[in-house]
Amino acid sequence: MQSFSALLRVVLLVTVTSVSASSFFRIPLTKLAPTNSYLAGLPDADRARAAFLKSFASGGSTTVPASNLAYVQYTTSVGVGSPPTYYNLVVDTGSSNTFVGTGIPYVRTSTSIFTGEDVNVTYGSGYFSGLEYFDQVTLAPGFAITNQSIGDALSYADFEGVDGIVGVGPVILTEGTLSPSTDELIPTVMNNALSQGLITEEILGVSFAPATSYNDTNGALTYGGIDSSLYIGEITYTPVTATYPAGYYWGVNVTDATYGSTTTVIPTSTAGIVDTGTTLVLLADNFFESYMRAIPGAKIDESTGLMTVPESSVSKIEPLNFTIGGTVFSLDAAAQLIPIDQNTAWGLSANKQYGIVSYLGTNSGEGLDFIIGQKFMEKYYAVFDTDSNRVGFAYTEHTFTTYAP
Repeated sequence: MQSFSALLRVVLLVTVTSVSASSFFRIPLTKLAPTNSYLAGLPDADRARAAFLKSFASGGSTTVPASNLAYVQYTTSVGVGSPPTYYNLVVDTGSSNTFVGTGIPYVRTSTSIFTGEDVNVTYGSGYFSGLEYFDQVTLAPGFAITNQSIGDALSYADFEGVDGIVGVGPVILTEGTLSPSTDELIPTVMNNALSQGLITEEILGVSFAPATSYNDTNGALTYGGIDSSLYIGEITYTPVTATYPAGYYWGVNVTDATYGSTTTVIPTSTAGIVDTGTTLVLLADNFFESYMRAIPGAKIDESTGLMTVPESSVSKIEPLNFTIGGTVFSLDAAAQLIPIDQNTAWGLSANKQYGIVSYLGTNSGEGLDFIIGQKFMEKYYAVFDTDSNRVGFAYTEHTFTTYAP
């Protein structure tokens, strides 16, 4: 998880839209402005998360809104209990426990059942520790999961401005998070939605988009399927990688990556993960070095950990191309750069040009050599398909845009 030290409390506006053919609810996600510098430390937090991830050792569909926090994190509104208390929870495909209490305290009701277990989860740059309950969890109107595991966070770090996490990663990531039942797996919200008949397919569709304002309700999660109105053309699927440790997560193989037509960034097939809980696009250090060297004058800004690009090179930025499942997914200049008019909101130097691609903190060859984070998914629709053990990407109306500094 990134540091949440400067996030505002999210206000999520929920709308419901019914769609023919396979009925689902559509709920948007909103980006909010930070109260002060947010990006200070964010690249390091992303890299800390990457290091932790690498250390891992062992009916119809429903679409709900997701809210973008300060340009760098998405949350969704989740009700817990009966009557429900609503919490703004970070949407995280890189973890699988769901917990509340880091903002609004957990409110116990008649549906809250203490399991007798402690629960502890580390997220790289943050953690929570507390008690496990079974409770009713409402993801959308009429979409309530019963006896869902919920962590009540009694101690925690780096979750200011949000109320917790809804974990939608593979269930194996819950192993070792309970005590004394350390070997027990905890069914995720997706597992339970399927077993209780709320969805007929264990598929999560994710639609993010670049923010155009501080309070930008511009994202959507589809539980139990995909929403064809949110992407263009066909979805390209690729199997979850068998490479360790990426295969414990929503891991994929990138066949190769190039910058422009002449610079090789990732020379051969390599494994990494797709993670909504990481803001940036992170590349193994040697891959990133090849990328940065291809941009004249680009360098790492020591105060932020982000790459800076001189003004003279901005207009010459070439596409960064990832080949996944036989399809090329390109990040154009707009996708590789932070708009300068957002610098002040993020606590960056007002007149510098920063990039969203950064280094992982380790060289390639360790089984998790890149992280495709939120900024990539702001350009491409993403599908996390547990039933078929695969990840999908598709073009959207935001895939190709004109960069305006």
